[in-house]
Amino acid sequence: MAVLQMQRISICALKKNRKAILERLQELGAVEIDIRLEDDSGYEQLDTAGYRAAFEKQANAADQALEVLNRYAPVKSSLLSSLEGKKQRDKEDIREIERHKDEKTAMVQQLLDLDKQIAGLQADILKLETQKEALVPWQSLEVPMNYSGTRNTRLLIGTMPATATRESVEQFIASKNPELDAYELDILSRDKDYVYLTVLCLKKDAAALEEVLRMGGFARPAGLSKEIPAKLQETLNAQVQENREQIAVLEEMVASFADKREELELVSDYFRTRAEKYLVLGKLPQTKYTFALSGYVAAYRAQAIKEELEQKFQADVELEEITEKEEAPVILKNNGFSDSVEGVLASFGLPHKGEIDPSIVTSIFYVFLFGLMLSDAAYGLIMVVACGIVLKKFPRMSESLRKSIKLFFYCGFSTLFWGIMFGGYFGDAVDVISRVFFHHEVSIPPLWFAPLADPMKLLLYSWLFGVIHLYTGLGMKGYICIKEKNYMNFFCDVVLWFCLLTGLILILLPTELFGAIAGSMIVFPAPLHFLGKALALIGVVGILLMSGRSSKNPGIRLALGAYDLYNITGWMSDVLSYSRLLALGLATGVMASVFNQMGSMGGDSVVGVILFIVVFIIGHTFNMAINLLGAYVHTCRLQYVEFFGKFYEGGGKAFAPFKQNTKYFDFKEETQL
Repeated sequence: MAVLQMQRISICALKKNRKAILERLQELGAVEIDIRLEDDSGYEQLDTAGYRAAFEKQANAADQALEVLNRYAPVKSSLLSSLEGKKQRDKEDIREIERHKDEKTAMVQQLLDLDKQIAGLQADILKLETQKEALVPWQSLEVPMNYSGTRNTRLLIGTMPATATRESVEQFIASKNPELDAYELDILSRDKDYVYLTVLCLKKDAAALEEVLRMGGFARPAGLSKEIPAKLQETLNAQVQENREQIAVLEEMVASFADKREELELVSDYFRTRAEKYLVLGKLPQTKYTFALSGYVAAYRAQAIKEELEQKFQADVELEEITEKEEAPVILKNNGFSDSVEGVLASFGLPHKGEIDPSIVTSIFYVFLFGLMLSDAAYGLIMVVACGIVLKKFPRMSESLRKSIKLFFYCGFSTLFWGIMFGGYFGDAVDVISRVFFHHEVSIPPLWFAPLADPMKLLLYSWLFGVIHLYTGLGMKGYICIKEKNYMNFFCDVVLWFCLLTGLILILLPTELFGAIAGSMIVFPAPLHFLGKALALIGVVGILLMSGRSSKNPGIRLALGAYDLYNITGWMSDVLSYSRLLALGLATGVMASVFNQMGSMGGDSVVGVILFIVVFIIGHTFNMAINLLGAYVHTCRLQYVEFFGKFYEGGGKAFAPFKQNTKYFDFKEETQL
């Protein structure tokens, strides 16, 4: 449970060493750059936008080249390949790319050019296919599309609306111009939109006849060719085939780069890290011969970094403690169990200045409450085995993903424990299978009790666990007050509330109302009765008088105290929120039992066994998935709203070091500080 101590690091060195120093800091990934430059400092800043844009363009080009390669020479990957994380390479590999960067960028450009050629040929094929489709209705035409006729005749080639027939067209011509009777109309084909036809007429009648036809919807086709449609179709087919053969050759050329895949990934990472370096380089305050840099570093690494920079680059390095007004970035450091919940904490907010890291306490309650909600031993065992295998098989997965899987791994143990305590093994699968298929019912009794048989008991324990959780949150607030030596706040905001809440609980437990819920009356001795009333009275009076202590006006002070006292309703609401432990726990067991009963409806037969297996697998997969999600969401809610609401605000800024934010590889450090 620790927020690492941070220090401010300030570096001043010769300008000629600035790139080497930045590269080393980028390799170490231990310093968050935070440059604060005064307007009248006399320093200048270098404009590196052009260089940075060029490097980003090269990195993006390498990514595009990889996409091209993956399209034509894909790598086989498993469903779990996303868990593998980045591959690890030596620093010498990236230096090799730097020595031959011109050759590597030429390879990238070659792949992009090949892809561009393929795209161009594919676009040509689409155009050719469109032309072929346009020629289909004219296949029976035995003259070229641009044929106009002979010395004394004209051939009109075109389309009319689909409703047109030979008779209707002839009648239309006769109605519009009865003198036009020397022509020959031939319908070549038709589709749902048009009729495709030719009209042969005398040259002297061509203009008048075409004018009449246009009145009926006649239109000449676009793109008239000099070839007969059937022959043109053959020519287009040959061009399409030729383009496809060229594409096949180009695709083989692209696929021949398959063994260069990792080189392309290295090129992408190389230019990406250079772009990041030049982004920082453009922010550095510089003079003619020197430059300056400042930022944050974890205190435990600060001295080693200072010594290395001073020895290797003759830099002047100063380390300073963080001032009271300064909000340093946050790095959490926890044990192997508690760091699994850091992702849950970060989703709410990291500790801001002066707050403690609640990861240890949060992890204990998170795992405890998650298992109580899911509470099926079989589901818990599946979680433990599955998460354990993933953690073992994929050691290089990202740190955030590893922590999340570790969290579910530990939650699996908790689920297994509570499943044994409540007697849940795929719900009541043992009972159903033994009764239906072996005709002798066998049950595994719970070590504690079965929630389905006694839900009120689980409800009471849910409230008890809730009170413990909330008391712990209030205790954390008290710890913070003592740590800050704010003893008045500790007494007024923690001790008095403990008195009031404990007193109210002692008053409530022996009442008939609670006895009706619990199923039995609790009898306290008289001194305990008196203690409960005394604690409650002390709490009420103390809160009423002390909550508004910041005001000197007695009326306002009492009003603020009364308002704070009203917060007791919030505590009651928070305790009732833990009823979700009962609801989620019962939901898992009830749904599991329903699926078991559905599967057993086929009886003791071959069909019944098959039905049971299918329903069992599908039903329990669904039940486990939906209740895993429910347990995760509601456990987070109990932490965020009920628990953190008592002492924790969050809002801290995560540590964002200047490092090699590579996409494909991690590079081994030659020296670990």
